[in-house]
Amino acid sequence: MDDTRPMGGEMQAIDRAAADSLIGWWIEAGVDAPVGESPREWLRSSEAAAAKPQPAAEPGDRTVELPTDLPAFRAWLASADGLPMDRAGSIRIAPHGVEGARLMILSDIPAREDAAEEKPIGGDSWTLTLRMMAAIGISPDEAYVASLGCFHSPGARMDARELQACAAIARDHIRLARPERLLLFGDATAKALLGEPLARARGRVHRIENVRSVATFQPRWLLQRPSDKALAWRDLLLLMSETD
Repeated sequence: MDDTRPMGGEMQAIDRAAADSLIGWWIEAGVDAPVGESPREWLRSSEAAAAKPQPAAEPGDRTVELPTDLPAFRAWLASADGLPMDRAGSIRIAPHGVEGARLMILSDIPAREDAAEEKPIGGDSWTLTLRMMAAIGISPDEAYVASLGCFHSPGARMDARELQACAAIARDHIRLARPERLLLFGDATAKALLGEPLARARGRVHRIENVRSVATFQPRWLLQRPSDKALAWRDLLLLMSETD
């Protein structure tokens, strides 16, 4: 085993395959230097939200007050009827991770490869996501991963009302998960939570439920358009920096 320090992280023991994968991501993203142009306080911890979570806002026609702690909220997601995209033949996808994570990733609607593994991000997209996290010093057990909609519904499209409902639920989710930073994957998440498409939302720091947030490309897109990995790398640096 070789001791390799990922950018911004603590000393971790990773094997040769993991090191090669990490270096591969940096090369594909166009990273040719170990430092950026300005100093970044990688190890500085974000201030945890001190306020007690408030009752969740109601999206659309929701009339039942949601739980006010994360375990109960996740149980609600796992069993509630009538959630957005809950249709015949749909597959419910649960989030995974720890409360108060260093990083929360909110992906868009789960695709077929995600549903096959019953994860918000699955398959080759998850492999790439792991490499992206490793490049900024985030290990899988320091992340909380969820999707904008908690159902994969084959062939279905989300309408404007469902997008609004998903956005309200996602804000509840973010507030209760209490991450230090939030990374939005894909155009749908940008539109739902930032009110603008990904093309305009990228390159800026946003605040969602008082959490430092950055929007970037969905890994499925990066696998099809590797040239955009350089832009995604800039988004990751912006997310982990301490300046706007």
